[in-house]
Amino acid sequence: MRKILLTAVMMAAVLATPAVAATGSAASGPAKASPTPDTQNPSHTYEVCLMTAKNEPEKGFEMAGKWLALGGGPPARHCEAIALVGMKEYTSAATRLEELAALNEDESVRAGVLSQAGQAWLLQGDLTRALEAQTKALDAMPVRNRQHANILVDRAATYADAGKYSDAVLDLDASLAIEPRNPDALAFRASARRHLNDVDVALVDAEQSVALDPHNIIGLLERGIIYKLKKRNDDARQDWLRIIQLAPDSEAGKAARTNIERMDVVVDAEGK
Repeated sequence: MRKILLTAVMMAAVLATPAVAATGSAASGPAKASPTPDTQNPSHTYEVCLMTAKNEPEKGFEMAGKWLALGGGPPARHCEAIALVGMKEYTSAATRLEELAALNEDESVRAGVLSQAGQAWLLQGDLTRALEAQTKALDAMPVRNRQHANILVDRAATYADAGKYSDAVLDLDASLAIEPRNPDALAFRASARRHLNDVDVALVDAEQSVALDPHNIIGLLERGIIYKLKKRNDDARQDWLRIIQLAPDSEAGKAARTNIERMDVVVDAEGK
């Protein structure tokens, strides 16, 4: 659950800067050197820096360092931390994100940065620090809006990693109360409910997830697992084959292949 979730959300930009389409070296393909910060256009520089940090972390880190030396301030520090995530320096990234959050008075920005810190701690495998950061993020963002709902999903993923599926369901319930048509949250709740052996209710969530988004690989993966538990092997196979068609190289695609192989082994063994 964690790997699939974090692939989608880890690199979201949360500092309050205008969205500007990236141009130049970061947009046109791999650059020979890290992009040069444009101090006259900080919004554009921030966009390019984040894109570089996501796609080429080492160059993003280098660009952030250049920008810091030129007075880039918090946006440059944020870009540097995101680059560290891509470089798998999760502890350093999480620590810097927490420090950055403490300096910001804007509720939405502070909550977003703390949420990213929680994700970095989760990647590091420190579930206690992840939960602490995510809880602080929720406390910093009391308004029940989409951002709050997304942070609840993040914390639910951490609870699931810790085997605390009942807590995960509670967070997902709260998230879905804000955004009831979120297919990912429904798929994650289906997974948590399945782990609690509430298979029939889990199937309702999984089916609703796929109904809302037929291309949702998380919902398809979970529905296939539940179908298999209910001995609906043909239906399970169809869901997993659909994932392989949609996203063959994703974590969900790999899991779908593994599930099909295991199912086929069992069928072969029973046929002998």
